[in-house]
Amino acid sequence: MILTFLRSLLYMIVLVVTVIPYATMLTLFIVTPVRVRYRVAVQWPRFAVWSGRWICGMRYEVRGLDVIERLGASDTKVILAPKHQSAWETCAIPQYVPREICYVYKRELNWVPFFGWGLAQLRMIHINRAKRAEALEQVARQGAQRLAEGRWIVLFPEGTRTSVGARTRYKAGAARLAIQTGAVMVPIAVNSGECWPRQAFIKKPGKIILSFGEPIASQGKTAEQLTAEVETWIETEMRRISSPGIYTEPFVPDTNPTPPS
Repeated sequence: MILTFLRSLLYMIVLVVTVIPYATMLTLFIVTPVRVRYRVAVQWPRFAVWSGRWICGMRYEVRGLDVIERLGASDTKVILAPKHQSAWETCAIPQYVPREICYVYKRELNWVPFFGWGLAQLRMIHINRAKRAEALEQVARQGAQRLAEGRWIVLFPEGTRTSVGARTRYKAGAARLAIQTGAVMVPIAVNSGECWPRQAFIKKPGKIILSFGEPIASQGKTAEQLTAEVETWIETEMRRISSPGIYTEPFVPDTNPTPPS
């Protein structure tokens, strides 16, 4: 336990120390196009995943990369819908996606020293979750713009990080954007919370599995139907990739309709 704590402490120190020069470098690149700043910025999360493996023992396996490569070679508009258990998947996903991605995230992250300052320079979609109607309109408008630019949107359907094994109602915001723009949704399952628990300092050694599903078409569906398809794939896949005992029963879709989001 002491060794795990010391490794977690070292990892946190490494992340804090390295994010400062990366964020400073982005500031120096402020006059360059967003695509240049993006290429610079994604090197830090790549390093965060790499160092997490070698310092804390958080190994990983990626499944379904052929899906991403196939979509990347086409002009398909794509919305990535990942399970969200920790910050690990936020750092990992960009290195496997062949297009620039655009996260939808709470605006408070922009205020985090260095990390947030760098994030704010990448023309992603930062929303005020306290103003729900305004946030929905912003996601619809800016999301359509980013997709038209060839970027892929990352929108966590659960809305926030969830605990391992917990069941959280999936929100329909990503599905509405997909239907509005004709984009496909790619469900993503990840069991990162087993190594990097929600709101926890300790990072445990183990194997994280990041699994990309086949794209789900949005045409001819309601937001509730599309959200249910995404949820069913993710939650079913979570039962395949998670450690034994975390899920004791198969996934059964909720018969209650998804509330507006």
